[in-house]
Amino acid sequence: MDSFSLRCLIGVALSLTIAARAHKRRSLDLSGAIAGFFVMSIHFAASYRYGAMLLAFFFSSSKLTKVGQEKKRSIDEHFKEGGQRNWIQVLANSGLAAVLAIVTSALTNGQDNCLDANESKVVTALVGGIIGHYACCNGDTWSSELGVLSNAQPRLITTLKPVKKGTNGGVTLQGLAAAAAAGFVIGITYVVVGLLTTKCDADVTWRQLLVVPLALAAGLCGSLIDSFLGATLQFSGYCSLRKKVVGRRSPTVTKISGIDILDNNAVNVVSVLLTTVLTSFACLHIF
Repeated sequence: MDSFSLRCLIGVALSLTIAARAHKRRSLDLSGAIAGFFVMSIHFAASYRYGAMLLAFFFSSSKLTKVGQEKKRSIDEHFKEGGQRNWIQVLANSGLAAVLAIVTSALTNGQDNCLDANESKVVTALVGGIIGHYACCNGDTWSSELGVLSNAQPRLITTLKPVKKGTNGGVTLQGLAAAAAAGFVIGITYVVVGLLTTKCDADVTWRQLLVVPLALAAGLCGSLIDSFLGATLQFSGYCSLRKKVVGRRSPTVTKISGIDILDNNAVNVVSVLLTTVLTSFACLHIF
């Protein structure tokens, strides 16, 4: 059995097990579990590294979502017990990476290659995009889940004025540090799994270590982009009736920031897309 077929079999078996378990534990609803199964299978079929980055994002984010739930319930208008995600959220956080993984696999005939622009600039850019994608997704999630628990008052990224917790575009030092740490985790995952599963020339192998600081920067950058979009293109207001920050206008809501153009999912998609493109270009120059 060739390596591609083996990855496909392992991917399907692992994806089915994890998706079923995530649904049972209410990390995903039924639609999210189905979407997650297909997306995860695609990632592992293309590369163990892609599948590992997806799992690093999914497991760490699911775990952090459950931290401080009582406090988050009082702040987040869209709070769900266990952070249960649907198919829209699954695709918003992994759909683009799945497409990039398919294209990369097609260009390499199913081979799992290292980052090396001398061998293929297109493949290097695509793989860099996948790294940036998950660094951004993980960074944004860690920043949101841990930043909201900070004792410090968040400040709006566009004006640096203090705002209420839960305001889109509000940042804290704890949240930004979490975003950088989340990117670091993605970078370490890519490098370690790559060393175990992918063979490269010695000089190319050593250069793969640069993925770690690159992913750290992508995690922080993605979180900052997400916050900027949230502060400007996503409405935030304080509801005097519900006593929390909400994302819709009403007679009982006083505007804090932003205009009502994007919702959370749209902000995530745009920030991921921008970070993916930036990381792709960075990889062309670094590798």
